[in-house]
Amino acid sequence: MGFFDKLKTGLDKTRKNFTNKIDQLITGYAQIDEEFLEELEAVLISADVGIKTTMILMDKVRQGIKNKEINSPDDLKPFLRQELTQFLIEGVEPLQLAENPPTVILVVGVNGVGKTTTIGKLAHYYKEQGKKVLLAAADTFRAAAVEQLEIWSDRSHVDIVKHEEGADPAAVVYDAVQAAKARKTDIVIIDTAGRLHTKSNLMEELKKMCRVVNREIPGAPHETLLVLDATTGQNAINQAKIFGEAAGVTGVVLTKLDGTAKGGVVIAIKTELQIPVKWIGVGEGVSDLRPFNPEEFASALFPDK
Repeated sequence: MGFFDKLKTGLDKTRKNFTNKIDQLITGYAQIDEEFLEELEAVLISADVGIKTTMILMDKVRQGIKNKEINSPDDLKPFLRQELTQFLIEGVEPLQLAENPPTVILVVGVNGVGKTTTIGKLAHYYKEQGKKVLLAAADTFRAAAVEQLEIWSDRSHVDIVKHEEGADPAAVVYDAVQAAKARKTDIVIIDTAGRLHTKSNLMEELKKMCRVVNREIPGAPHETLLVLDATTGQNAINQAKIFGEAAGVTGVVLTKLDGTAKGGVVIAIKTELQIPVKWIGVGEGVSDLRPFNPEEFASALFPDK
């Protein structure tokens, strides 16, 4: 099964919660009236696209009716698909790679979202692209995190820099950056502690790591990726706001899209935070994490058949 088919299958629950409800709505109305629009608004809100996104889409639908782009309920789905695609494409940039290696990618997120596994899959992805990758085990508060990252480094045949449990994360980052420069590494991926995102000391720690990296490699970290669990829906937005303030998040990795009806949060993240979703995960396999493609996402959400 190709990645698009996995994405389409993975979005099955979201489709039932979103697209299929729109289908039922279209079937139940012969024409578009105010009652129809109220029902549509309720469907959008329940699909976890967020209140702000819902208001934007409803404005566009009303404008589409006014401009005769939507003349009947049947015109609604293709219209929404087109609008969502354009909406998600806007401002999307590929992962930023440094002009002069190494590229430093800082990965943040609370415990339980699949952060360390995501790093392993990113390492595998770039290794497959022919890049020389180094992992930095800067989550020194959880012994299991270091062990898990070691397993991924072995599996993907990439280097890892680690210290003893409880060591200063900034020291791990410093050593990793020095090793990367000495070994002519292309990409450094840094794992970070994922304790409760409300803890101010964790946020200060992230800032310190960023300062250390930037001092050694001006302009780094080149990307700060926030890993979010799609199954948490709107709670993911709250996490993103707090991490964004502390770490200057440049992109989101959305995991577990295949296990949730809340895939609409992809759209909510873009509207509420103006942070692009750059990677999505739709399975447990090592190749089930891929760069986010807005057109594919919209096509999987609104399939032709």
